[in-house]
Amino acid sequence: MNRPPKLVAVAQIAGAFGVKGEAKVRSFTEDPEACFSYGALMDAEGHVLLTPVRHRPLGDLFGVMAKEPRQREEWEALKGTVLHVLRDALPAPEQREIYVSDLIGMDVIHADGRRLGKVTGAHNFGAGDLIEIKPETGDAFLLPFTEDDFPEIDTGARRLTASPAEALLPESLQLPGLQRQESDDGTN
Repeated sequence: MNRPPKLVAVAQIAGAFGVKGEAKVRSFTEDPEACFSYGALMDAEGHVLLTPVRHRPLGDLFGVMAKEPRQREEWEALKGTVLHVLRDALPAPEQREIYVSDLIGMDVIHADGRRLGKVTGAHNFGAGDLIEIKPETGDAFLLPFTEDDFPEIDTGARRLTASPAEALLPESLQLPGLQRQESDDGTN
């Protein structure tokens, strides 16, 4: 069975620019121009939407001339589309760094040994990274992706060790009485 290639979101189409068929692109990468150096930019299913030929800054966006000929109306219709690259096209992360997308599917084990679930997503709504965890039963929940809450990441074993405050866990995963104790002593 062929597994689809692993894709990583690096940018988003922000509309059309000019009259010569350029796209406006918002970069998600730490170095904003780096997203154009990884090859073809694809949609979430892996279909090539944009192969950058040239790019130029437009404030916090970029005007991008693509190999694929598209009219202004076509780029406008794609506005909001998230652009991905093959995970293998990205450079290896630096020591003590990890691509957030590599966390997807990892087991999450509490520091005391409780199994909390599997990572099903990673989000950032503006206040920092959040890891979405789906327990064996019940609804998915979010935990802040900080060194305090996730003191250990074992990429080889595909496991995250979590040590969040009990109050951040769904009630079904909390140790009995511990949440109340945290609230009573003011550490919550």
